Amino acid sequence: MKHKKLLSTIVIFSFCAIGIVVLIKWPQTEEIPRERHRTRIIAPAAADGQQINSGPTDFNGYDEDSYRLLISLGEGEQVITVLNHDFNSNSIEEQLAVYRVLTDSDSLISLTLIAFDGRSYRRMWDAPVAATMPGTIFLDMQDLLGDRSNCIIITGMNSSGENTMTIFHSIPEEDPGLQFTKIAEIQMDGSITINEVQRTSAYRQGITRGQPFSITAYGRDTQSDNILDRIEITYEFNQTSGIFEQSSITRVPGTQIEQIRVREILSGQRGVFENFINDLWYHVNRDGTIDRNQYIFFDHDKREIIFYSSQTQQIYLWQQSIPTRFGLNITSRSISVSTMNRIINVELASMDSIQLRITENIRIRLDVSESWDGMYRRAGTLPRPSHAGSASQTFTEAVFDSLLGRLQFRSNGEYELSSGGTVTMGRYAFFQAAGNSLLELRPGNGAAPLTQQQSNDNRYIYLLSAAGTNTAAVNINGLDSVRLTRVRLGTGGIQELHEPPIVLTRTQDNN
Repeated sequence: MKHKKLLSTIVIFSFCAIGIVVLIKWPQTEEIPRERHRTRIIAPAAADGQQINSGPTDFNGYDEDSYRLLISLGEGEQVITVLNHDFNSNSIEEQLAVYRVLTDSDSLISLTLIAFDGRSYRRMWDAPVAATMPGTIFLDMQDLLGDRSNCIIITGMNSSGENTMTIFHSIPEEDPGLQFTKIAEIQMDGSITINEVQRTSAYRQGITRGQPFSITAYGRDTQSDNILDRIEITYEFNQTSGIFEQSSITRVPGTQIEQIRVREILSGQRGVFENFINDLWYHVNRDGTIDRNQYIFFDHDKREIIFYSSQTQQIYLWQQSIPTRFGLNITSRSISVSTMNRIINVELASMDSIQLRITENIRIRLDVSESWDGMYRRAGTLPRPSHAGSASQTFTEAVFDSLLGRLQFRSNGEYELSSGGTVTMGRYAFFQAAGNSLLELRPGNGAAPLTQQQSNDNRYIYLLSAAGTNTAAVNINGLDSVRLTRVRLGTGGIQELHEPPIVLTRTQDNN
């Protein structure tokens, strides 16, 4: 009996030892990364390799929205922007990285694909792009051809001040999604836009192909003496050649205005065009009428650009200006959603009008569906809001008490919080997002408003609701008591920070 027990013990021990050895020696190819299918974009680097800085109010942290490279690049290679996606639908995420070679005298910028080969991540291929200015580059992915394949789009500017667009498309004969070929490379001294069209429900349901998008490039008409005369070149995808080719050229006459003044504005001298657009601009409808419900305010002194439309206000930091032949390319970043960047192409149309074309690096929706592209006219003698962000209830004149002190809002967009002999002053704005009313406070002296928890970005966003209810869409002017809940705006929408809510009670003191 003792012999049988000893034999059983030896057998059990042997099986355990074999199991441990198998677990240790098991091939690492089973350890496949399975991250969520997400796209992330890192903020573009400035020409000197540093993060673009817009002054003391800027913030550099990207929190969980940042994304690191899956592998290290080579010596002398510096990453500019990154996009992560599962290109071949195998549940393993690949990575596209745009990078520059610091030792290259021609400022060469290239795209590389990083993918999992069964054992580890490695670089699959590299290809140069037309852009050479790191701070202007956006990396995007879109089904341009209507065949549900991945087209990689890299836009930016080159050293000649031209806008560029380079497009790569997956090669169907090869491993789908992992091999790409260049199907377009356009350079123009004006703007370059993709003309999206409404595709059929059959396309959306995966039954048929969709109509390919076209590309339009606008530039100066060199055959004309008028600086503002443009040429419009349209590119269509040729199924036979497999590339985008010119399909039409149209000459667009510009406004006949005094050419000396135009040359001064478009001279490219630092600050000249910025000062020209430093004003409030109303959107012009297609019928030529002014839309007073949609406008943009360029505030060069405060390095801010305010977009307002349909009760929605968006404030962007004015980070960098790059002169173009017809105006400026402005790099900007949202102060509320840190991963949202916009490149704003501003072109002179006349002495009181400008043409805007806007590119965003990330497509998220916070109930903001307006298109900002189009013609804008200087406000001039038109009725102006009391401040560049306030055609509705953006600002108010009211005083509220709370357990943390007395909060006074002024109609000029400033607020003052008095608590125990300490006064905190700054700027505020009410705005709408995702069907909710929000308040943003930006203290001017570094103190934390209405909370003891400090923030790296020195900006504080609160969700407004009527005290005692869960109603989020409210008008503060109609309430005697309002509840503020600290939140954060990000790619996932509105996220509560789980701080205790603050209740404000209106007082009769309006001084």
